Amino acid sequence: MKQEEIENMTRLFDGAWAEDIVAYVMGTYGDRMLLASSISIEDQVLTHMMLSRSPSARIMTLDTGRLPQETYDAMQATMEKYGMRFEVYAPAADDLERFLREHGPNCFYQSVELRKQCCTIRKVLPLSRALTTVEAWITGLRQEQSPETRGRLAPVEWDEAHGILKVNPLSRWTTDDVWRYIKKNAIPYSLLFDRGHTSIGCAPCTRAVTPGEGIRAGRWWWENPEHKECGLHLRSDI
Repeated sequence: MKQEEIENMTRLFDGAWAEDIVAYVMGTYGDRMLLASSISIEDQVLTHMMLSRSPSARIMTLDTGRLPQETYDAMQATMEKYGMRFEVYAPAADDLERFLREHGPNCFYQSVELRKQCCTIRKVLPLSRALTTVEAWITGLRQEQSPETRGRLAPVEWDEAHGILKVNPLSRWTTDDVWRYIKKNAIPYSLLFDRGHTSIGCAPCTRAVTPGEGIRAGRWWWENPEHKECGLHLRSDI
């Protein structure tokens, strides 16, 4: 995709409603695009928007093997509410077995390097497999989630790592915006959000936050904020 096309789409999406952005991308790319969902509240909003437009919309999720039960419960509730099925991607068995043999099941607490290796095997590589099937992907990223790593997030950008378009329809939404949409449309969500969690990943890498902490403070809480990305959304301008 040429830079000129990205710039034209950026102008088109400037100030646009999230639903209109989703509709445009779905209409333009069809089954050559998908939503990468972690079953977060943001991704559940986008799931509702997409399935309301097309019951056959492509929505994938990563089963890392260490997700909280509440994530699976929300996933099941979503399938039942919308009559849909997720495209599920899991880690390559050989990679995971080798990593666990060499480093153990809880090595991610030992160093940022080992934690990122774990994320790469469980999340980054499976996502890369999924994205080889499309020309564009939609994410639930928001600027408010992390000023350190997502503060300059745009509604549309070029994903250099995968060579495809990346669309962030909720980039400027607030947490209150997300919850209003969830409640208005009775969208299923993980009950961990009712127990103090504000961002949910793998069970051993996620905790509830305390008043005053940032949205992603409960993710990899033993690391510095600038390290709190798993590799799925790394940007060259951070």
